[in-house]
Amino acid sequence: MKGNFFLDTNILIYTFDQSQPQKQAISRDLVRDALNNRSGCISYQVIQEFLNVASKKFANSLSVSDCQTYLTNVLEPLCEVFSSTGLFHRALEISSRWKFSFYDSLIVASALSVDSKILYTEDLKHEQKIEDMIIFNPFL
Repeated sequence: MKGNFFLDTNILIYTFDQSQPQKQAISRDLVRDALNNRSGCISYQVIQEFLNVASKKFANSLSVSDCQTYLTNVLEPLCEVFSSTGLFHRALEISSRWKFSFYDSLIVASALSVDSKILYTEDLKHEQKIEDMIIFNPFL
């Protein structure tokens, strides 16, 4: 599957954030759509970042068992991009051209590698176009 949209880590994190109910609802809708319609995807990097935050930094951190369940039921089915030296080269090129941090560039490179038309994130400039993809902050 090639996702029509790519979800950054913050979208997944907000699905658990009860202190921000509007962001939580929007994020849950995006994840539900990605899973149910096979219209969205993530990368290995998003899995790593999410599990790190969920297991250590949530107000009520997820247990190992809960993390494994979420990994199996949500993260694995969405993951379409895996680590490669080619992806790192592309991220370095993006970082140089667009002046993004390396990790943001890796997210952008991952989204582009699966021909995503939209990258949902609140970490980059809303409505910025990179090649054939638009960065979109769903919380604005």
